[in-house]
Amino acid sequence: MRIDLHTHSTASDGTDTPGQLVRKAAAAGLDVVALTDHDTTRGHAEAVAALPEGLTLVTGAELSCRVDGISMHMLAYLFDPEEPALLAERELVRDDRVPRAKAMVAKLNALGVPVTWEQVARIAGDGSVGRPHVATALVELGVVPTVGDAFTEVWLADGGRAFVEKHETDPFEALRLIKAAGGVAVFAHPAAAKRGRTVPESTIAELAAAGLDGVEVDHMDHDADARARLRGLAEELGLLMTGSSDYHGSRKTCLLGEYTTDPEVYGEITRRAFGAFPVPGAGGV
Repeated sequence: MRIDLHTHSTASDGTDTPGQLVRKAAAAGLDVVALTDHDTTRGHAEAVAALPEGLTLVTGAELSCRVDGISMHMLAYLFDPEEPALLAERELVRDDRVPRAKAMVAKLNALGVPVTWEQVARIAGDGSVGRPHVATALVELGVVPTVGDAFTEVWLADGGRAFVEKHETDPFEALRLIKAAGGVAVFAHPAAAKRGRTVPESTIAELAAAGLDGVEVDHMDHDADARARLRGLAEELGLLMTGSSDYHGSRKTCLLGEYTTDPEVYGEITRRAFGAFPVPGAGGV
């Protein structure tokens, strides 16, 4: 089995619609794909409707969190999307995205970059607006060559000249909410140092004690040394280890299925979850 547990669609900051994404996942030879858009489950229905036969969909979301001033992301799998407390927190995070993006545009204007809110809104479309959309605007204007090049201290990285904080959930509260909604929680790309400051191992140990299920080990932003450290830490703390592409369509260079999750780990995730169940494909439209 080939299992990719971290992808994004146009419901957040990917460039493929949910339907396009699941069809591409099947064409890429995947058996299981998780749709984990940022702080939203809005793409799930379209993905289910388009799900090709032979491909299983894991519903999820990537939740924006912050601890001790450090931004981090929590992958939540197979939770009840209508559970009131978790739904209210996701909406609170999403509602803060527009004013935050407008504030980043204002900062860029002050730095002499002629980006406009209308440009960013056009790029975001119906998705939850975020830094990748602002970064894409910088690429369109020729300010940076790629989206990744916008995520530096010169521009949009945490603490960068045009960075603006947004509401982000305390990860211990996120764990409580995910568990109460029947979901499984995996810390996304915990060693992605090029994105900014990373959470120390002591905090990961505290999260594990609070109910964290796993850590994403195999990821494009982790080099060999980082993966080795994470594997050792996960073994020490009894955490599941996942691998995934963090696919965003054409917005990033990673490919669907570039990194995958062991079938036994996937099986354990499905055993622990009780908020929702994987959806088998039935030859969608």
